[in-house]
Amino acid sequence: MPNTDIPNGSSRLRSLTLVPHESGLATRDFKSDQEVRWCPGCGDYAILAAFQSFLPSLEVPRENIVVVSGIGCSSRLPYYVNSYGMHSIHGRAPAIASGLAASRRDLSVWVITGDGDALSIGGNHLIHALRRNVNIKILLFNNRIYGLTKGQYSPTSERGKVTKSTPFGSLDEPFNPVSLALGAGASFVARSVDSDRKHLQSVLRAAADHEGAAFIEVFQNCPIFNDDAFAGVKQPSAPGLIRLSHGSPIRFGPEESMGLTLGAYGALEAVPASSVPSSSLVTHDETLEDPSYAFALSRLDNGDFSHTPIGVFRSVERPSYDSLMASQISEAQAASSHTDGDGDVDALAALIAGNDTWEVA
Repeated sequence: MPNTDIPNGSSRLRSLTLVPHESGLATRDFKSDQEVRWCPGCGDYAILAAFQSFLPSLEVPRENIVVVSGIGCSSRLPYYVNSYGMHSIHGRAPAIASGLAASRRDLSVWVITGDGDALSIGGNHLIHALRRNVNIKILLFNNRIYGLTKGQYSPTSERGKVTKSTPFGSLDEPFNPVSLALGAGASFVARSVDSDRKHLQSVLRAAADHEGAAFIEVFQNCPIFNDDAFAGVKQPSAPGLIRLSHGSPIRFGPEESMGLTLGAYGALEAVPASSVPSSSLVTHDETLEDPSYAFALSRLDNGDFSHTPIGVFRSVERPSYDSLMASQISEAQAASSHTDGDGDVDALAALIAGNDTWEVA
């Protein structure tokens, strides 16, 4: 039977026909029967292809994978993945995914969102999902524009950006999504580029292996309303592209002639590698508990892409929200001498009719 679209209020839930789980799933198994429809040349095609070809490596049954999206061009992606999926409401995908991950710890839950969806109306949902360290994987497609609504400036558009909604240029300072995620306390933060499939899939793998919330910003080209916004880092040999590799000295530029050193007040500075002792060059460590270093890396970004890191900025171990919640429930149940299959009945009754309740005659 084909997949079906089931109306569900303002959202649409797409289900798949369940079949017995078979090992050795391939990319084709994660392609739905829906026609893929984005503008010609859209970076979403490349991200979808990378995502679909990555999913078999999870070795997770399709019925245990859920893709939740909000609203925007990127949010069409769940239609094209042959797993459970929900095209939800504007900005609320992290909240819906959080409830799902907390109640069904056997699922692999992925959130697909865009810079407008996640950082404007959905800003609070994003930062709280990261703060709580819910076991969800968030892919933020950043094209620095509102594409679905035809070219208005977004929270990541550069200052001075001329669009339909800012005809004289944007007055806003843009969000740096990686800095925002680190500021929210995210335990895993990374960045990749839509056209670099190998790099993107390596980041997806690292996110999948991480216990807790994982945030990945993906530079994504919008050829219609913001073409070549990331031209400065699209080429593998781009002089300002800094590829982060855990445990390796940070070198970049032509023949890796540039490096990073610690500057004043904790900032990182780009210098010719030959101008300083090799011991002064920064070696990348994504596991540092203090996020200051990862934040300093994120602040290297600038409008001309002269210093733009990609890769995993931070990956630290911290108990996930859903595991803590499960432990709390288990402890509460174990502490009661009157339990049944539904949990602690006496404790629940005490909470419902506690000191903060009263009867109205």
